Amino acid sequence: MEPGDLNLVLLGVTAVLIAAVAAVRLSTRAGLPTLLIYLGLGLVIGESGIGLDFEDAEMAQLLGTVALAMILAEGGFTTDWKVIRPVATLAGVLATVGVAISVVVTSGLVYLVLDVDLRTAIVLGAVASSTDAAAVFAVLRRMPIRGRLRATVEAESGFNDPPVIILVTVVTSAAWYDAGAAGILGQVAYQLVAGVLVGYLVARAGVWLLARSALPASGLYPIATLAIAFLAFAIGGVLGASAIMSIYVAGLTLGNAALPHRQTTQSFAEGLAWLAQIGLFVMLGMLASPARLLDALPWAIVVGGALTLIARPLSVALCSLPFRVPLREQVFISWAGLRGAVPIVLATIPLSVGLPGAERIFDVVFLLVVLFTLIQGPTLPFLARATGAAHEESPRELAVESAPLEGLGATLLQFSVPAGSKIAGVEVAELRLPHGSAVSLLLRDDEIFAPSPSTVLRCGDHVLIAAPREQRNAIEDRLDAVSRNGRLAGWYADLPTGPKEPTRRLAHGSLRHAGRGPDRGDLAS
Repeated sequence: MEPGDLNLVLLGVTAVLIAAVAAVRLSTRAGLPTLLIYLGLGLVIGESGIGLDFEDAEMAQLLGTVALAMILAEGGFTTDWKVIRPVATLAGVLATVGVAISVVVTSGLVYLVLDVDLRTAIVLGAVASSTDAAAVFAVLRRMPIRGRLRATVEAESGFNDPPVIILVTVVTSAAWYDAGAAGILGQVAYQLVAGVLVGYLVARAGVWLLARSALPASGLYPIATLAIAFLAFAIGGVLGASAIMSIYVAGLTLGNAALPHRQTTQSFAEGLAWLAQIGLFVMLGMLASPARLLDALPWAIVVGGALTLIARPLSVALCSLPFRVPLREQVFISWAGLRGAVPIVLATIPLSVGLPGAERIFDVVFLLVVLFTLIQGPTLPFLARATGAAHEESPRELAVESAPLEGLGATLLQFSVPAGSKIAGVEVAELRLPHGSAVSLLLRDDEIFAPSPSTVLRCGDHVLIAAPREQRNAIEDRLDAVSRNGRLAGWYADLPTGPKEPTRRLAHGSLRHAGRGPDRGDLAS
């Protein structure tokens, strides 16, 4: 490649990236998911637009899988396990039993209405039945959705990709002829269970290593963290497990652990996830052929309608029965099951293996994603309000970042007091941090000083705490409690006060630390 050609390539790539970043603002104002704009960019760049020819389905599948891995890693990393834990069972059932019901119902309707062979019907039903993590994360995290509902839909979208990927891979391979239903189910079960175990074990080992490493630059921590997540992805693939499940579980485990420079890592992962989304959707748009899409429109309407209006609501209703989910919440969960990159990437699998009718399958899925995203995305905020899924936005949570001090057995924690936090107005002494910890420095209005015990914290203050390494979790729990409840945090029995400070309820209802007499900080303890 000549230097001039390289410059032209860089010019084109940077122009697409700038346009894609600008499109985020446009899509937010218009209430449309950004994936539609990115797909549109791909169509404009492709053979029917500027004329850049891209027809390598195998390359699209490979790059698409890596991009999905990055998106799922970031999605897991930014998911709070405390929020997702109460709904993990429901989300797991939706992601397995629910997807199975959707595949069976959609495939059956497609087989009857479109008069296709059983294999094609199953591929179409399976490809379309998976909700998309990238689309769900991008849309729901811009909306004030109640934590339990948002966690359910997000967890389902993260969990249901692996079983569908496994199913489509098996059905489009020689195993369709060699393995029976029991064999296919056995492969799915093994890959899911092994994927969970690999992701968790690799991430826990990574957490142990990062917590005891003082790297020379803070920018190395995000790189190391994501390397651990992709190590789980690679090991899962080598062992024949679900690599996608491995990296999602690894991201979830890493994101809920006490990592150094957590906020820096989160920002870095978010940026890479955006880059993965942009590249993924633009590439998939380039792979599509607008000249063929019109012929696929009736099929797309049949498959999408069968899934969205019949199969998805039925699967959600049946899976929700043991959990007594209210009907309104079932309606929201059903409608919030957005489609996006995952179905289109899955549709490249039949193309890459040369399955008969593979081009028609890809065109149908591509058009289905565009049409039903145009319908579901803009109407989701209205439905959230109508079903009571929406809530008033609450103040931002307190974000605590830490860095280990190698050789001292200590750590530095820093946080900023966000607007609306009840930690504003609390004196330093009233934080009642664990023994051995101290508020060392405070940055306020561009002035750095060492606060006294009576210094009152304000919104916008940047606070630096020095503490023994083993006190880190207790400090974060304590700061979170005070941020949500102010100096009366200790009166709430359900809030943690740290493992070093057991509490007991007194007869008059207040809480005091065992072994300590009353002092000026009792109200905050």
